Amino acid sequence: MKILCVLISNFFLGCETAVHPGLTGRRLLVVYGAGSRKLVLDWSPELTGIWKDMPLNQALAVDDKVELIQADLPMYLSVFNRIMNGLESCVSPLVEGSDPGIIYLDAGGLELIYPDDAGLVEAIRGILPDVFSVRIGIAGGKFPAYLAALNSRADGYRAAGDDTQFIRKLSCDVLPVPAKDKVKLHEFGIHTLGQLADFPAGPLQSQFAEGIRMKELAQGIDTAPLIPRKAEEIIEESAMLNSVTTSIDTLMVTVESLLSRVFSRILEKGMGIADLVIWTRTFGAEHWERVIHFKEPSMNLKNALIRVRRLLENFPQSGPVEQTGIRVVRLGYPRGKQNNLFTEVRSKNHLMEDIRQLELRQGNPQVFTIREVEPWSRIPERRYTLMPAGR
Repeated sequence: MKILCVLISNFFLGCETAVHPGLTGRRLLVVYGAGSRKLVLDWSPELTGIWKDMPLNQALAVDDKVELIQADLPMYLSVFNRIMNGLESCVSPLVEGSDPGIIYLDAGGLELIYPDDAGLVEAIRGILPDVFSVRIGIAGGKFPAYLAALNSRADGYRAAGDDTQFIRKLSCDVLPVPAKDKVKLHEFGIHTLGQLADFPAGPLQSQFAEGIRMKELAQGIDTAPLIPRKAEEIIEESAMLNSVTTSIDTLMVTVESLLSRVFSRILEKGMGIADLVIWTRTFGAEHWERVIHFKEPSMNLKNALIRVRRLLENFPQSGPVEQTGIRVVRLGYPRGKQNNLFTEVRSKNHLMEDIRQLELRQGNPQVFTIREVEPWSRIPERRYTLMPAGR
């Protein structure tokens, strides 16, 4: 197996400088909102002592002479998808990119097209925009390929091959494990991957749920398969509002227009929306995003709008909204459903569906029926009970 890791340094900051060239050379922090908290997403290379998901107040305590940029997550995702589309169509059809800025390619079988690694690397660099600083690593697994890219020269590449000795000198902090496990390793006096590789497997397994895997990764062994992204159509629509608003009704008018465009494209294929992402951007450039999973693909605009309104009501915006958009990430075909022959039964089914929608909206049962439980009991309260309708 031959895996390439394409590591795009400061990917989010690179997206911003591509759109706003005037930001080049300035001390910047890209921040995003997580609930009521502000966290760091990316930062200028010259800033030290800052890490991803660091609380903004802590980052400002490290360096308060920085400029803040609100993260534009839809734009970053769009750029990342375009890069992966280019790599899939021009280099290798097997591309994995679950984390923006880190891409894995399966280079197996490409020897006839690219006789050496230099030719393959040159082809990859031809796809990527010049604004990004890219490092490339080549190895027999994803994690050693990532480490090779991490330790290659700027805008260069490193082929690990059988030489994995450089891995032993690296800190345990590069392991893809929870932060608490990294802290625990340091508390045990295990600071480098070399120390971890030499540590007995038994004690590791007793202290860490993934102890054996951690030891294998420290030895440069990664048997995890490359998982190519699914070739599914992604439909994106967005719109700027005429004026900023906090009104759900105003947002619904815009979302209805966007969904109408989507349904006009997919209903011709007999498909519906299975997974829908709703996002907004506030006047303060804060990003809000939620996902709606439909139990059965939504085949009409009315049903989709009901779910969207419920979502907007349950998860309020952080401020006045100036832009909103939708992203259909999965389509599906409807299941066959036959209506009952008898009118009375159809009416009851419609009533049960209305009750279920009411329960979804309120979060708990709202309509009950009286059920006989212990008719022989001398205590009246035990003879009957209330049961949620339809159960």
